[in-house]
Amino acid sequence: MIGPVRRAPGGDGPGRLGFRVPGEWEPHRATWLAWPHERSDWPGHFARIPKVYVRIVAELARGETVHLVVESRTAEPRIARRLARAGVPAERVAFHRWPTDRSWIRDSGPTFLTRPGRRGRPGSVGCVAWRFNAWAKYANWHRDARIALRVARAARVRAWEPRWHGRRVVLEGGAIDANGAGVLLTTEECLLGTEQVRNPGMGRRDWERLFRRVLGVRRVVWLPRGIEGDDTHGHVDDVARFVGPRTIVAPVEDDRRDPNHLALRANLVRLGEVGPAEGLRVVELPMPRAVRLGRQRLPASYANFYVANAAVLVPTFDDPADAEALRVLGRVFPDRRIVGIPSRDLVVGLGTLHCLSQPEFAPPRA
Repeated sequence: MIGPVRRAPGGDGPGRLGFRVPGEWEPHRATWLAWPHERSDWPGHFARIPKVYVRIVAELARGETVHLVVESRTAEPRIARRLARAGVPAERVAFHRWPTDRSWIRDSGPTFLTRPGRRGRPGSVGCVAWRFNAWAKYANWHRDARIALRVARAARVRAWEPRWHGRRVVLEGGAIDANGAGVLLTTEECLLGTEQVRNPGMGRRDWERLFRRVLGVRRVVWLPRGIEGDDTHGHVDDVARFVGPRTIVAPVEDDRRDPNHLALRANLVRLGEVGPAEGLRVVELPMPRAVRLGRQRLPASYANFYVANAAVLVPTFDDPADAEALRVLGRVFPDRRIVGIPSRDLVVGLGTLHCLSQPEFAPPRA
């Protein structure tokens, strides 16, 4: 069932109906991925990208179903053969033949929500279908803009399309991160920055009201900005992530000459100011050395990990800091395998593991 939310200031948004955005570590029913096919996103590196995706699907399939969006009927058998050669059980992968522009389904796909069960009945799952416009930067986004509702229909969950002043709200999943207990992280650069052209005129209080009504959020923690090389206007999933209801990991750049040094330090200061009121603690992550494509700085960050049912998939960059990042995440996720996924080629596309994945949460138990 697809049900739109037509007004931002009022109405029965999912948050007011008892739905909430879970923490990513909560049980998944599946993970959604979109198979890469847009060669221009990885100039000179595309040939190595499918191999990375095979590894990702194989790791995810150990603990959950993988819904894989492929661009055509002819692509499916070719991809299925690659997965079979890698030992991925066919019953763990469900294919969907939908044309896409890009593979970053975290941003084009829906944000899944859950609602607790009542009177012995199991809980339910819904989702929010934000409007997608390719980060207000690229012309080819119209096929991706249809993905959120297609996913909702395939998952057989109700979807809401939030609006503000009569317009659908533009937002990407990488712009927000939640703890499952009513607190949400985002950045001022992404949602409030002067260069932000997604939702003109939408201010801090507007966002907070929207998140409360739609996502069941009671507190928004606004960090100043994202990292160098990020072309999304400062997505939070490269700079701070919840790893539990009260724990946040945040990368730190020790090199004072690096442009990320001050930006990441400012984020830590903000977390130190607002965290105590919510009982939040911050665990520091290292940053890899700058990764570049020619003169272009790429958004390489260990914070772009993905929490699956059976493992935490962590981008690695053939860097001395890789081992320390894996150790830090191993300490905060003692119940999961920590799996490094080589991502120097992947980040050429200006995103890594969190950007390319979308969790579909399981209904909460009664």
